[in-house]
Amino acid sequence: MSISYWEQTSFFAPADVLIIGSGIVGLNAALYLKRKSPELTVTIIDRGILPFGASTRNAGFACFGSPSEILADLKKQNEDAVFSLVERRWKGLLRLRENLGDAAIAYEAFGSHEVFRKEDEVLYQTCLEQLPYLNRQLKTITGTDENYGISSERISDFGFRNIRHMLFNRSEGQLDTGRMIEALLHKVRGLGVRILNGLTVEAIESNSSGAVVMCKDDIRFSARQVLLATNGFTKTLLPEVDVQPARAQVFVTDLIPGLSFRGCFHYDEGFYYFRNIGDRILLGGGRNLNIAGETTMDMTLTDQIQSALDRLLHETIAPGKNAKVAMRWSGIMGIGEVKAPILQQVRPAVYTAVRMGGMGVALASLVGEEAADMLLGDR
Repeated sequence: MSISYWEQTSFFAPADVLIIGSGIVGLNAALYLKRKSPELTVTIIDRGILPFGASTRNAGFACFGSPSEILADLKKQNEDAVFSLVERRWKGLLRLRENLGDAAIAYEAFGSHEVFRKEDEVLYQTCLEQLPYLNRQLKTITGTDENYGISSERISDFGFRNIRHMLFNRSEGQLDTGRMIEALLHKVRGLGVRILNGLTVEAIESNSSGAVVMCKDDIRFSARQVLLATNGFTKTLLPEVDVQPARAQVFVTDLIPGLSFRGCFHYDEGFYYFRNIGDRILLGGGRNLNIAGETTMDMTLTDQIQSALDRLLHETIAPGKNAKVAMRWSGIMGIGEVKAPILQQVRPAVYTAVRMGGMGVALASLVGEEAADMLLGDR
């Protein structure tokens, strides 16, 4: 496709920084770049009409870690690494709320619960035994004396079945994912950032003056620096980066009159999660049923996982409610063996801010700021 002189000198003009990916990390990186260096020209490009990976498809959990998830992480990484990441999630959530305001993102401080069924008794007892330790660690991060507590007395009030125990996290909340992205887009565009959608990147080449990004239809961009904020899709452009795609399948129900719970809920070390959206239930997860199959960039749905989610809804979360599913979808996260974002220069003039580990809502504001500092530090 040929382009006009006007298109070349405006929309496709050389930029100081070109960001690939218009999700929460890319938008936050642009936000901080323009706040700290307003003179920079910053362009964001994305292949979708929206940031379809996970940014507009996540569950809207403003969370930093359930007890069982943190304890599972401690089996794979040392204490400093695990709680450093928890602290980054916490600070990222604070930054998100500070940047956009609670009203703009419909933030609700309902707290969260981790639920345990009868077959999870050993896991529950392990978590219960470790609560004093976890609370000591979390106090240094959140400033809350008793961050985690027992909330089993509320099981019957919530109308659950087959749930034997619950643990409460008083410092977590929930938000409206769509409104969050809309608020970010509004702020970033207001600072003069150009955002172009429908552009599929095919290659990135470094050169003496920066880098050239080649897109489908023979459209090219030149920039002094290029930042990939493509999370689970990163390997399609940079195979050397240690990030794998991970599909997350989700659904939301029709309105359920008299829905009796509010807040976010975690189950099975965070592999399942559900929350209320008003009087609807959002439920997702089940990736652990087929880890290999869910390591994919294909945003389809599978009968295996959707059936498991259906059973969990009708047998445990909303028994006897005749809850009907209104919408089903999936999103793609970026994960790795290590639960930590990758912020680094990978080629001359080419950088990454990827691998949010399913915690993009919590991490993106802080990671975006760190990515901006990384780019500014190399100018």
